[in-house]
Amino acid sequence: MDLAINKRVLHDYNILKTFEAGIVLSGPEVKSVKTGRMNLKGSYAMIDGNGNAWLLNAHIAPYPPAAGAQRDYEPTHSRKLLLRRAEIADLTAKLRAKGLTIMPLKVYIKRRFIKIDLGLARGKKEYDKRETLKKRDAERDIRQALKKDLRTG
Repeated sequence: MDLAINKRVLHDYNILKTFEAGIVLSGPEVKSVKTGRMNLKGSYAMIDGNGNAWLLNAHIAPYPPAAGAQRDYEPTHSRKLLLRRAEIADLTAKLRAKGLTIMPLKVYIKRRFIKIDLGLARGKKEYDKRETLKKRDAERDIRQALKKDLRTG
């Protein structure tokens, strides 16, 4: 079950490789995410000098029933990501290449844990974005024409 999807990433970036990571959340944050109050727009991930992965700028709204426990709550604070050491080493090596970044793709529940899909991404140029839109429009027109032929045929 998808809890949050970052649709803009697929428009602005080419995803080269994906990783699954756990995310460290407090109790009220878990409840808020499970009710769909998380937004990945403008968020990204980074790896610090100590080899820890962090999710930055992801917005998790405060959970209203836990207002007392979340007095000084900052919705966009950095959250630690749980990755294997080998995955962090792989990402660190690939991030040294120019123009690559780690972008969150979606947040979902796997068994009883909240997981996040991260994509190693390279930014698209403006002409790439236009080409993607043209291709999508052409595919939609073909599907509509085929559907129309099936109804009349």
